[in-house]
Amino acid sequence: MPLSQIAFIEDLVNTNTLEELWAKHVAKMQTYGFDRALYGYTMFRAGDNLGDPEDFVILSNHDRTYLDEFFAKRMFMHAPMVKWALENEGTVSWSMMEQAYRQGDYSREELEVVEFNRVWGISVGYSVSFKSLSPRSKAGIGLVGKPGTSQSEVDAIWDAYGKEITLLNNVFHLKVLQLPYSYPNRALTHRQREVLEWVSDGKTTQDIAMLINRTTATVEKHLRLARESLGVQTTAQAVSKATFQNQIFRYEV
Repeated sequence: MPLSQIAFIEDLVNTNTLEELWAKHVAKMQTYGFDRALYGYTMFRAGDNLGDPEDFVILSNHDRTYLDEFFAKRMFMHAPMVKWALENEGTVSWSMMEQAYRQGDYSREELEVVEFNRVWGISVGYSVSFKSLSPRSKAGIGLVGKPGTSQSEVDAIWDAYGKEITLLNNVFHLKVLQLPYSYPNRALTHRQREVLEWVSDGKTTQDIAMLINRTTATVEKHLRLARESLGVQTTAQAVSKATFQNQIFRYEV
């Protein structure tokens, strides 16, 4: 591997925020001819149910209007490449999608997504579905070819650099798993993280009150707000979910 690529991977590994990591990754993918990307990750999958969309890790440089409609109307549930990613691991050319379209293999819902994407210039590209160690989690990324690029040109890029691009995307994904993600309306405050950490260590409400020099009522308030922020009913669920989301037991950066 060229030294420049090794230096880039080292830079990704040493990145401390998700925003910075995403910016670097998008810029790198653009050097290969992919100007837009959509990365998605769920840790709460149950069969065909991907969990609450508010719990998804979504990173993208697509137009905000496109993303709002794509997720508000739950189009992702019928997106052909998303469905492929859920059922497979590895990489796939979007030529597969075009072939299925021409053969009339898509349902009405799938066709609506395909046509919607075409309006936004999203029809040429490649997808990467990452290996999952748990049936509860799944992640993938869709890389969109630059405007004016044909699928055959994108396939030629992949023939030349596909292994390299796949490796970089896997390094990116593994780094995402290490970093905290600010879930909309679900980011914990410093104090909420602290009390959940103490709970996970087996401390009682009274113990925590003494440790942080606050009343038990204040500790209960922080725990209640943490449960509300995470959208769960019990403190045990809050600890579990906050751990999955890398919101507790993490260094401040």
